[in-house]
Amino acid sequence: MSWFDRDLTPEDLDEDDVRIRPNPKGSRPRTKRRPDFSNAPAGMVLEVHLARYRILTDEGKEITATLAKELRKDGCVICDRVRLDGDISGETGALARIVGIEPRRNTLSRSAEDGDVQEQTIVANADQLVVVMAAANPEPRSRLVDRYLVAAFHAGLKPILVMTKCDLADPTEFIESFLGFDLEIIKTSEDNPNLEDLRQLLADKTTVFVGHSGVGKTTIINQLVPGAIRATGVVNKVTGRGRHTSSSAHAIRAYGGWIVDTPGIRSFGLSAIDSDGLLRGFEDLNLASQQCPRGCSHLSNSPDCKLDEKAAAGEISPLRLDSFRRLVDSIGQLD
Repeated sequence: MSWFDRDLTPEDLDEDDVRIRPNPKGSRPRTKRRPDFSNAPAGMVLEVHLARYRILTDEGKEITATLAKELRKDGCVICDRVRLDGDISGETGALARIVGIEPRRNTLSRSAEDGDVQEQTIVANADQLVVVMAAANPEPRSRLVDRYLVAAFHAGLKPILVMTKCDLADPTEFIESFLGFDLEIIKTSEDNPNLEDLRQLLADKTTVFVGHSGVGKTTIINQLVPGAIRATGVVNKVTGRGRHTSSSAHAIRAYGGWIVDTPGIRSFGLSAIDSDGLLRGFEDLNLASQQCPRGCSHLSNSPDCKLDEKAAAGEISPLRLDSFRRLVDSIGQLD
């Protein structure tokens, strides 16, 4: 009788009787060491669409890439500098892989609504923010401009306000609300685009264009960069309402730099910015607040707040002070 034909009990076995299956052919033990991609080919993200990234490599090729699994939690956005692996030939059907994201200089972010915890990063490594607002149809919204400006100053971006459709209404009174800012203001109309000053400001810079639907943002970009041919929609001349024409952010080479066209939005949440960050966005109020008592919240019920005195004396704009206080109330982030 062989050993295998015996009736065995647990007492007959020891650890030497345990069979260990050898590693399958070609398998390798796992390791925590990861490949070093610090010298991998690099490029910049031009567009993001359905988990696919259009990238311009430093060699001048436009390629399509997907994001490596370990980077999907954080993701990457327009104007991110990235490291690449895989097929970077740029040929039809070729697919590369983003294996590294370079440190960002800054980010422009928003939440869908005030109070939302989830924040959406719109673009990275930008220099300027162009806020496009119509003088009429649709009516200009000063508080939306305030929000853009706060986000711009918080991210360290130079703000520029472009007023369109100035042939339909005089924007002078609206513009006066922002004279306390270090803010470039450009007025345009259909008959007089007046974009030469804007072209000079765009030179060698990465500039993000924002604005809600119907203000003419995409029309201006097509005037600045005719070859871009961004789709425009029909806007009702009475109501100023129209459909979204830019469905995703898109970086366009222009004047030695980049223009980033973003989808039209009707709200711009500021949940990630606290009250101090908001105050820095209102440059004139921030300077005036230096005389306030320590710990002053700068709200209307704050004792001894000097901002009320300065507004009454005409030293700061009451509208700007009201805008600041409304924003603080809306995001509920007072210390």
